[in-house]
Amino acid sequence: MTDLKNPSLAPPVTTVGIMGWMRQNLFSTPLNSGLTVLAVAFIYLLLVPFFQWAVWNADWTGSDQSACTSGGACWVFINARMELFIYGFFPTSEYWRVDLVFALLAVLIVPQFFERFPHKGWIGFFTLTGFPVLVYFLLVGGSFGLEPVESGKWGGLMLTLVLAFVGIVAALPIGILLALGRRSEMPVIRTICVCFIELWRGVPLISVLFMASVMLPLFLPDGVNFDKLLRALIGIVLFQSAYMAEVIRGGLQAIPKGQYEAARALGLGYWKSMSLIILPQALKLVIPGIVNTFIALFKDTTLVLIIGLLDILASVQSAIVDPAWGSVSTEGYLFAAFSFWIFCFSMSRYSQALERKLETGYQR
Repeated sequence: MTDLKNPSLAPPVTTVGIMGWMRQNLFSTPLNSGLTVLAVAFIYLLLVPFFQWAVWNADWTGSDQSACTSGGACWVFINARMELFIYGFFPTSEYWRVDLVFALLAVLIVPQFFERFPHKGWIGFFTLTGFPVLVYFLLVGGSFGLEPVESGKWGGLMLTLVLAFVGIVAALPIGILLALGRRSEMPVIRTICVCFIELWRGVPLISVLFMASVMLPLFLPDGVNFDKLLRALIGIVLFQSAYMAEVIRGGLQAIPKGQYEAARALGLGYWKSMSLIILPQALKLVIPGIVNTFIALFKDTTLVLIIGLLDILASVQSAIVDPAWGSVSTEGYLFAAFSFWIFCFSMSRYSQALERKLETGYQR
């Protein structure tokens, strides 16, 4: 019998806390112990030389190649060319307009990561509707006393964010309409949507951008000409909306037939049943697929280089060939890769938080 006068003994130290976790997950069997030791040794052999080159032996301050004398990474190159990587060839006197856009974007996006932030829904609605209009007037200029800046001078991170933001905002609603059209009972609408989706999914984005830049002006009336950036945006939106349509169609097919029948039983029309019952459930189920498409879109913006637009990666490539800097390609590509990783990882983490909030998984 248990002695009620004596309290229960604490569990062994080796079964709780960090020691317990390591014993259960890393050293549970001889095979796992060996694999853990090999993994730690591999990480040590890989990371220590990298940090010696990238941090401890790196050069951080200076203005030209002469400041890079330690034999490590030459981050002086990144500091010296940071304006090119951020603003492209935007006029120096107008940098404040780009900075204002970045600040507004941060102010509008950050509240979405806090569950109880007041008026978060209205902030999100303004981000998708009013913010793009505001960005247009700030960056293009020509109104309210702002100096006009042609899109050929846009570049760097600014151009990457413009391409990705417009592509995301426009591709999602178009993709929803295409997915609904593909499942429509009207043969004409269904055929048009199927042909559109299969056409754009069957060609690479490089071809789409090239055709949008070269061939699209040939189909326009005389005197009508689209800006190169606008043509690229049209190609990106049409291309990504086709992929988005298939992701959303998968969510629509996952909804039980009873949900459609329940909507009809309530007397709801097609658009009300879709907007109030079917689409909210379908979009919740395919959040990972939607965000995955957004991440792919963000990375695909680098392809605009083929039509003469310099995004952040193209800006890095144009800078590392400068003979005044010697061999700085590794530093440049690492900077570009880290910049893309920051934004893609943020989107991934936000989607996971959204999944947990909406409880998209099935719990037992």
